[in-house]
Amino acid sequence: MIADEATLTRLAGLAQRGDQQAYAALLGAAKAWLQRYFRRRTTPCQLDDLVQETLLSVHRKLASFEPSRPFTPWLVAIARYRYVDHLRLIYRRAEDELSAEQVDDHTDEPQITARISLERLFELLPDAQQRAIELVKIEGLSIAEASQSTGQSESLVKVNIHRGLKRLAALIERG
Repeated sequence: MIADEATLTRLAGLAQRGDQQAYAALLGAAKAWLQRYFRRRTTPCQLDDLVQETLLSVHRKLASFEPSRPFTPWLVAIARYRYVDHLRLIYRRAEDELSAEQVDDHTDEPQITARISLERLFELLPDAQQRAIELVKIEGLSIAEASQSTGQSESLVKVNIHRGLKRLAALIERG
């Protein structure tokens, strides 16, 4: 049933005063109108959810309706806000999916290549320098922890790191 504006406005006024039959008729007419409104704007699989969300908003906001004004523009405003919220949600989901795809497409190839290159360079360093750099600069241990792990004094660990990095820089510059 497609109700005219005067009937919808009268039903809304009655529904505000607690008339359950008027409320049911109003929601039925609003549902039919919302289905037509959203059918042109969204996909069929999203239509029912959008209509239901909008009907819930109509239910929550019915107390704010002024019976001296027409019902349809009030319903259109609610429908438009629900539709904008729906679009925001869709775009947010699409953005999240894109971000997830970008993470999934990301390979570890550059890190693997860098690690292989670093290991080749490390082979050119003395073991003490190599171990000190690896523990402190790669694994993130403190100087004290690296000292305990290697059996070197803290100052020797610092010297080995400094000399090893200096030698690595020279090797890279020459290469």
